[in-house]
Amino acid sequence: MDIARIEMIREAIKARESAVIAFSGGVDSSTLASLAFEVLGEKSIAVTIDSPLFPRQQLETAAQTACEIGIQHKILPFSLNSIPYFSANTINRCYFCKKALLETLVEFAEKTGYNVVLEGTNASEIIGENRPGYRAIEEAGEKIFTPFVEFNVTKEEIREIASNHALSAASRPSASCLATRIAYGQPITTEALEKIENAEDYLLSLGFTQFRVRMHSNLARIEVTGEEFEDALRKKEKISRHLKALGFDYVTLDLEGFRSGSMDEPHMRKKFEEI
Repeated sequence: MDIARIEMIREAIKARESAVIAFSGGVDSSTLASLAFEVLGEKSIAVTIDSPLFPRQQLETAAQTACEIGIQHKILPFSLNSIPYFSANTINRCYFCKKALLETLVEFAEKTGYNVVLEGTNASEIIGENRPGYRAIEEAGEKIFTPFVEFNVTKEEIREIASNHALSAASRPSASCLATRIAYGQPITTEALEKIENAEDYLLSLGFTQFRVRMHSNLARIEVTGEEFEDALRKKEKISRHLKALGFDYVTLDLEGFRSGSMDEPHMRKKFEEI
């Protein structure tokens, strides 16, 4: 990515004078926090929302990454009960969740004297039809600034910036909230989220790097990358045994492997067929 465009992002952030960064510890928010800290210093703070949707391991990673950057870091508790309509798990659930999270961050910013909330959505993420979370960002107006969208910065370019800043997040696999693992229409409960998190922690302990455990009723559908597919087959018995011990009735391995947004596929196929 050219230096001139990075400098434009820095200047745009600097013009806000002070900022709260929505911080998950992933590559997008870490890169954004690093850029903000460069130009705002102590007038910037990284804020992580702690809820059952956010895995404990990611919470630890976020704290470590903030320390690595040197930016102030605060963790805010958040209850799923504060998200209207979310537990019903409709296809636009991300809108309700994102809206509630942004309102929490904006309220924190206003109470503590920060001018804006910086949010790390990138240009690669807003492509496609089902982007209810981004609609919530757009509705927030000037209270939220998304520089990677504003300056058309892709995921690949963000990883390049992170690598140039020597951030540990540069090669970190993409993550998403645990609710994305639950099939639409199936209620989102704390119990289900904990079961999924424990299952994914186990796969991580076995050495898998990029994967998801999707939940359909009480069936676990595991997605791994093509490079790790044979390893999953070799370890199938211990994986199945452990996930059933967590409470899953059935454990399956998805032949199509890991892909983001796989829960949207049936909806998109149906929509295409209706055209």
